[in-house]
Amino acid sequence: MTIVEERANVAESGSEARRAMIDSQLRVSGVNDPAILAAFMAVPREDFVPEARRAVAYADRAVALGEGAVLSPALTYGQMLTAAEPTADDSVLVIGNPGGYLAALSEKLAGKVTLVAATGDWANAGEHSLVLVDGAIEDMPAALANVVSADGRLVTGVVERGVTRLALGRKVAGSLAMTVLAEADFAAIAAFAAPRKWSF
Repeated sequence: MTIVEERANVAESGSEARRAMIDSQLRVSGVNDPAILAAFMAVPREDFVPEARRAVAYADRAVALGEGAVLSPALTYGQMLTAAEPTADDSVLVIGNPGGYLAALSEKLAGKVTLVAATGDWANAGEHSLVLVDGAIEDMPAALANVVSADGRLVTGVVERGVTRLALGRKVAGSLAMTVLAEADFAAIAAFAAPRKWSF
């Protein structure tokens, strides 16, 4: 994942920057659902980064937020929401650190949204028809299936051989059946890292 650190002379207003982000990062990469694009237009991305990083909030890169947290590129969230196809009938659980921007986008598209940190008590958050994980999972916790309702879905990043990819899971017979969709720019979530193995 490439993380942007600084960008000088950003003169665009927030709404102009959001429009430019939609036109130059999302539409050209296949994120074209009108409701999803409207959500991106309505949610100020700069509100989810530290004051010192506001000038780079709309860069087509991840933004470091401090303490290991990363705001993924807008395209990553656009790909997630396109795969998730949220509706007003969905109860959405967003798991992540930070997760706030993804939750705010989801609130424009779904009926109910709950945000829980990746290090929080997400396993006891109840069942949801849609679970979004704001980052990439290396070691899939079995408990994730418990927070996805019957016939519900999970959208997350996964780490495979050091490469992060977008994946869609559907709950079938009590278990999650995962399908990898495409490479995507996710930050790995430390709480979902695979146990390290010693080798000699």
